[in-house]
Amino acid sequence: MRLLAIALLPTLVIMPIFFIITAINWSSRFDNLLIAKVNGELTIADQYLSQLLENSTLRMQAIADSAGFVSRVAENDSKGILALLEYQRAKLELDFLYYITPEGSVLSSPQFVDDLGLTKWPVVAGALAGQGSARIDVFEASDLGQVSPYLANKARIDLVPTQAAVPTERKVEARGMMVHAATPISGNGRSGALVGGVLLNRNLTFIDTINDLVYPTASLTEGSQGTATLFLDDVRVSTNVRLFQDERALGTRVSGVVREAVLDHGEVWLDRAFVVNDWYISAYEPITDSFGRRVGMLYVGFLDQPFRDAKFSTILTFAVAFAVIVLISVPIFLRWAQQIFAPLERMLRTISKVEKGNLGARTGVENSGGEIGRVAAQMDSLLEQIQERDRELTRRVAARTQDLEEVNRRLEATTKQLVVSEKLAAIGEIAAGIAHEINNPVQVIQGNLDVVRVQLGAEADQIKTELRLIDEQTHSIFLIVNKLLQFTRPDEYAEGSAQHRPADILLDTLPLVQHLLSNSEIVLHQELNSLNTVAINRTELQQILINLMVNAIHAMPEGGDLTLAAEDQQREGREGVLIIVKDTGIGMTAEHLTRIFDPFFTTKQGEGTGLGLSITSKLVARYDGAIEAQSRLGQGTEFHVWFPAAGC
Repeated sequence: MRLLAIALLPTLVIMPIFFIITAINWSSRFDNLLIAKVNGELTIADQYLSQLLENSTLRMQAIADSAGFVSRVAENDSKGILALLEYQRAKLELDFLYYITPEGSVLSSPQFVDDLGLTKWPVVAGALAGQGSARIDVFEASDLGQVSPYLANKARIDLVPTQAAVPTERKVEARGMMVHAATPISGNGRSGALVGGVLLNRNLTFIDTINDLVYPTASLTEGSQGTATLFLDDVRVSTNVRLFQDERALGTRVSGVVREAVLDHGEVWLDRAFVVNDWYISAYEPITDSFGRRVGMLYVGFLDQPFRDAKFSTILTFAVAFAVIVLISVPIFLRWAQQIFAPLERMLRTISKVEKGNLGARTGVENSGGEIGRVAAQMDSLLEQIQERDRELTRRVAARTQDLEEVNRRLEATTKQLVVSEKLAAIGEIAAGIAHEINNPVQVIQGNLDVVRVQLGAEADQIKTELRLIDEQTHSIFLIVNKLLQFTRPDEYAEGSAQHRPADILLDTLPLVQHLLSNSEIVLHQELNSLNTVAINRTELQQILINLMVNAIHAMPEGGDLTLAAEDQQREGREGVLIIVKDTGIGMTAEHLTRIFDPFFTTKQGEGTGLGLSITSKLVARYDGAIEAQSRLGQGTEFHVWFPAAGC
């Protein structure tokens, strides 16, 4: 089955996966190409609109610089100016054209019904200030009515309920979107401004020109259709999108998601979008007026479904072709594979029989000269040799089994003895090695300490306490090393005791645990009133005191009081010294108190070894002393250590 899977894996698994990945990648690239296409088409439409505005400015400037206009203005010929304005307006297919004098009087074609407050437009104000320009501006219905009732009626568009648009209560769009151009009139005694405008609402010539530029014949796949639209706010005021067969979709509105992106956020939309009643590959860009406000959108796009159909048809064609190739090739592959599988299966069955103990099993595959036949013949030959060797081994095993059982019994006994000996030897070697390795840095520390004293000279007295502590702790390391050496070579070392005041040793030991006291909120109390001396090894007494103080500090994680006391006390007629270590920590239960001196018993799970108090108890007993403990859960613990005075 594995060989069959290997044979079919490329055809039935890898190739389909490759085909799917390729199809997805191609589909994504195809969609990106459509987006790039519509983006280029939007650029063409935007350039046409920009060119239209630029041409409008040039037309106004050409009229203003014409000899007929110059002469009439110079002669202050109002009738002549009006006649010229009417002639030029009709010639250039403008919806209005007027001359505004510096005094504010207006000569217009058609004649305005009332004063429009013309200087409110930045285009007009800029021309009067000497700067000509052309922009898109939105005229309110009242402004259009004062220019011309016909113009107001032409701009009026009834809103059509549109799927996916933002809900609105408006029924009519009465505003007009204008190409608003103005040029200054100056020089030779002339002044003022010449202003003209073209209404873009229902301006089918304008929108069809854009559509012809963007989508010339044969620029789209069969069945697709290119469209262009001018929006006033979110309402189509000029479009070649069809609502029905011959009716343009004037008054329909853009989808809500496009409105939010383009009008609300000022973004360019390049994606699929729902347009009136179908999906289009769409491009929208905002249009701003002379005030800098976003007042509309320019759109170009083409039907999405024909491209989707073409893409699906292409992928389906490749999928069918691939499936046909697979259906033809798989039976051929299986026939070829069978010529390999059948001999291998017979070899596998033979191996199974041999594993079950049948050494006489053979493959029986004919050696036809192929690789599989030669392997099968070789396998039969090997099985024959194995069967013969098995007979010989059986005879030898039977003869030697008895000897091996006796040797094995002896070997087990010897092994147990060697394990014990090796463990003891290893422990001794490790301890001796550690001791000798520690001695070297200790000697270096001691030697450099002497150098420090020599170098400092008289100034060494300022830190003599610190130097003395270093001497003492170095000596303590030396003594510990000697104890390790005693463990490995007890006959070569011996240790004596000196007389010490426990009160002094308590004071010397405090710096060794000062780092623990500094990290906690523990108040230290000292009552060192003892004068007697005891015969004890100084390092071992320090070890006893450190064990008790560290345990007390650990018992007060939230802080508390630590009391250290030393006083002279008689016991059973013998002078001695009583050392007290008392804390106000967490305390112990009665059950724990009975086991604290047992080896490896600890209440600090995961932190302690359980050997501190056990070693302390043995050290106290070595010097004929006594150690006792009192404790209550939640109230603290108190240790009493008594040693006989020296000579008692």
